[in-house]
Amino acid sequence: MAGVLALAACAGAGAAHAPLAGTQWQIVRVDGAASAAPDKARIAFDAARISANVGCNGMGGDYRVEGGRVIAGPLIATQMFCDGPVWDQEQAVSALLAGAPAFERSGRALRLKSAGHEVEARRLD
Repeated sequence: MAGVLALAACAGAGAAHAPLAGTQWQIVRVDGAASAAPDKARIAFDAARISANVGCNGMGGDYRVEGGRVIAGPLIATQMFCDGPVWDQEQAVSALLAGAPAFERSGRALRLKSAGHEVEARRLD
């Protein structure tokens, strides 16, 4: 019986990530502006972890999908000095992920949207 319960718990945990798990995306736009570092701007969803880099610092942590929203955190990030548009976009993406953004997938496109920020991405894999 304990084994059946353990398997059910694992299946439930995987289902919480299923819509995004195993995908990688190139960030194309942040708050309507083209990515400041298109060759580096990425967001990836593993089985239970999210990682993002807008062109300077990397950030990541645990996540789950709940009610059409990405619930991430706590997130950790590197702390290199960044300036200009890359820094502004990095701050926007960090706030977006902390704000439990709603997500919408359409073909190879992903849109993440919170109360104050929006990211558009294109699937890489």
